[in-house]
Amino acid sequence: MRIVLWLMALLGPFASAPPAAAQSKVNIEQNFADSLTALPKEELAVSGGFYVPAYSSVAMSQGKLRVDFSVTLSVHNASETQALVLKRIAYFDTAGKQVESYLKAPVALRPLATVSIFIPTDDVRGGTGANFMVDWAATGDISEPVVEALMVGGVANAHYAFISQGRPTRTAKKN
Repeated sequence: MRIVLWLMALLGPFASAPPAAAQSKVNIEQNFADSLTALPKEELAVSGGFYVPAYSSVAMSQGKLRVDFSVTLSVHNASETQALVLKRIAYFDTAGKQVESYLKAPVALRPLATVSIFIPTDDVRGGTGANFMVDWAATGDISEPVVEALMVGGVANAHYAFISQGRPTRTAKKN
């Protein structure tokens, strides 16, 4: 019982902390310059999208305790030969409201390269039902990208890390 009271006293202020101020804009073009290449001049004949669940906050102890997690979204180009064009990376909250958009314009990801978005632990704007939408395209048949969110956080001496895999929302080819 003492441990529970101690944890509540220790974590109480965090459980009711206000959402963090908007994170400074992530500059994918600058932060991942080595992962990017020129946009293809050819028509983008294949396109698709991913929905990626992310959990910036999780309710524990029968809903009496909220644990906040950092979230890292990673988008991997699984093709060894073709560029992957990223058209949209957007972050949404539990209510489905867009919290952040991470691309001003499409970017092309080199073969086997990766870009990532980091949401710090104190940015709880996404809530328990946060998610990302990632839209992509390519000039022709391409290996489907790998899109995952890694959540890391902890309470007292317990630490948690888990991955949420993106789920394709659509794949389309132009005829």
